[in-house]
Amino acid sequence: MSTILIKAATIVNEHKQYVADVLIKDGLIDRIDSVIDQQADEVINAEGLHLLPGCIDDQVHFREPGLTYKADIYTESRAAVAGGITSFMEMPNTVPNTLTQELLEDKYQIASRNSLANYSFFMGASNNNLDEVLRTDTSNVCGIKVFMGSSTGNMLVDDPHTLEKLFAQSPMLIATHCEDEATIKSNLAHYKQLLGENIPVRLHPKIRSAEACYLSSSMAIELAKKHNTRLHILHISTERETHLFDNTIPLKDKRITAEACIHHLWFTDADYETKGNYIKWNPAVKTEADRDGILRAVLDGRIDVIATDHAPHTIEEKEQPYLQAPSGGPLVQHALPAMLELYHHGKISLEQIVEKMAHNVATLFQIEKRGFIREGYWADLVLVNLNKPWNVNKNNILYKCNWSPFEGNTFRSQVAYTLISGNLAYANGSLIESKAGKRLTFNR
Repeated sequence: MSTILIKAATIVNEHKQYVADVLIKDGLIDRIDSVIDQQADEVINAEGLHLLPGCIDDQVHFREPGLTYKADIYTESRAAVAGGITSFMEMPNTVPNTLTQELLEDKYQIASRNSLANYSFFMGASNNNLDEVLRTDTSNVCGIKVFMGSSTGNMLVDDPHTLEKLFAQSPMLIATHCEDEATIKSNLAHYKQLLGENIPVRLHPKIRSAEACYLSSSMAIELAKKHNTRLHILHISTERETHLFDNTIPLKDKRITAEACIHHLWFTDADYETKGNYIKWNPAVKTEADRDGILRAVLDGRIDVIATDHAPHTIEEKEQPYLQAPSGGPLVQHALPAMLELYHHGKISLEQIVEKMAHNVATLFQIEKRGFIREGYWADLVLVNLNKPWNVNKNNILYKCNWSPFEGNTFRSQVAYTLISGNLAYANGSLIESKAGKRLTFNR
């Protein structure tokens, strides 16, 4: 029986902060007490450190299989663990697209060998794979992903009949990317007529506009209400969309939920001037009013979780002209430090960060025994030093693509230790890769 004893940590959990010891046995939190005097295989002196439940990222693109020159499950899970993310849910727009149960299982097999973090994978929907979607096992798959806006491969679901059937028959949570394709195409045609192929990246939020987002999100919500679907709308990027969501009922009772992403909480359209394509995401980073409105919705409970939409591309791809440069960027290593920086700025509390990046993700997806610091739960934990500044640069970036939109930023908080399912996976700048993460399971 392996044991780890964490001593004198300031625990941030379930809206409280307090100093305590935590004993971990065989991967599980065995005991939480003010003082635990017990022998352990390993003792971590956590005095002056804050102990948080590990972050659970409900939206990443780790690019395996098919696009592993950009990223893969091994490299990106390492970066996630170094950033305090202990579990991830990965999206189906890999190559081939994850549109069959066999292809879905292939990804689980890769992760079982190569992922340092705990993992789950979304089943992908298309216009013609409803039968496959309905075969998905609700107990060990996080959800169904529907692109209601442009996507790669065969994953744009734009057939109204198919959407009706998906929303009526899905056995589990549907997570949607919501941007109206017709609106985007019309906007793009307008700017091409004006500017030809030389469209500047600053027009990205005009092309993938607030109106495109609102039209698609409101349609998804209308469908979900019609069929009582369990709907989760990803990466809300506009203040207007935030008013589509409810904060008057407990999260566990919500049928319609929403996610905000790090980049929409940090950057604004003013940053295109210096960051260019490196902050080109879909949906687009928009105005300061949108950024601030999204944060307000996070704080008041209209938006339920914070994620990354980690989606790496190579530097060479990003440095192409706007129309050729792909959308997306790497974020898992820097998401928690960025949110802790917002804490230092007085914009969000530590308790709210933990709620939105751990507790609520576990509740929303009904994850078994994760997301909280509780006796009997898996020890997915992160110890952070709130007062250890560090600068993001090429020498400490762990993404395979070797760049970050945060390059040059100094963060005041640093991850000191990360534990995955009770195993020490990161300690003071070094990854410990002796154990793989575990497959997430769900209470459904």
